Amino acid sequence: MPTETLIEDVRWHEAGLAALAERAAAATLAHLGLDPGEWHVSVLGCDDARIAVLNADFRDKPRPTNVLSWPSEERAAATPGKAPDPPDPQGDTELGDIAIAFDTCAREADGAGRPLADHVTHLLVHATLHLLGYDHEDARDAALMERLEVAILGEMGITDPYI
Repeated sequence: MPTETLIEDVRWHEAGLAALAERAAAATLAHLGLDPGEWHVSVLGCDDARIAVLNADFRDKPRPTNVLSWPSEERAAATPGKAPDPPDPQGDTELGDIAIAFDTCAREADGAGRPLADHVTHLLVHATLHLLGYDHEDARDAALMERLEVAILGEMGITDPYI
């Protein structure tokens, strides 16, 4: 699965963002029965200043956040709590874009006492699910998304981040 990773903040090189992104996206797709080799995801590794601008521009929230995602098309399920339809491999194979902020991720991982790589992997799984149409706007959708994240991370040897 070609994951294209653009590093704007050099700290992401040391953190191994490109490999973490590839592994997280591939694990998410495989867990959902999709062939990771058929799909493309773009990831931007940035800092808090850059993600604050993106958050302001796209969500009208002028502050840093940990991760943002932009699906290439609307894929949400019509019924809350139900899985969205899988993307069509005969259509556009670009799932969308993800931006992740080093400063916020490092602060959150430290605060939770979790390895940075585990926290970043969780956020990348979360963002990849967003690209596939999952969300957490409704409690039923949030529960479905959380169960998927925990299952995918478990398959990757990463403990439940919600404990």
